[in-house]
Amino acid sequence: MSEDIYREMILDHYRNPRNKGKIETPDVRIHDSNPLCGDEISIDLKVEGDTIKDIKFDGRGCAISQASASMLTEMVSNKPLATIKDITKNEILENIGLTNLGPARIKCALLSLKVLKLGMIKYYIDKDPNSAEKLKEDSKVL
Repeated sequence: MSEDIYREMILDHYRNPRNKGKIETPDVRIHDSNPLCGDEISIDLKVEGDTIKDIKFDGRGCAISQASASMLTEMVSNKPLATIKDITKNEILENIGLTNLGPARIKCALLSLKVLKLGMIKYYIDKDPNSAEKLKEDSKVL
């Protein structure tokens, strides 16, 4: 796809975010921010079995961070929670069409993935602490 199409997709997700809001009684609510630019993302998850049945994000920041969060929620909805550990930085950058970002903007694009992976780990720490440590290592979050 051309860069113009990706720019339009980013603007569309920024102006009309998918899955924006909060879940009233989430199984997981996690928040993080990028202190370099002020972007903030919170993600709520509702999990049934091992499947993400509902996901919402809320936050504020640049078009890249907010569009990336919107796109990521669409990517993982109704998927097994454990598959989050396998999502890579490159997948996110390719999904939003911005593989040539500078270091500061990469942090904007990846904030939602970091928050989502932390949420997955928190969920498993609460439900199954033994598997949480392995997931933490596999997901390369911290």
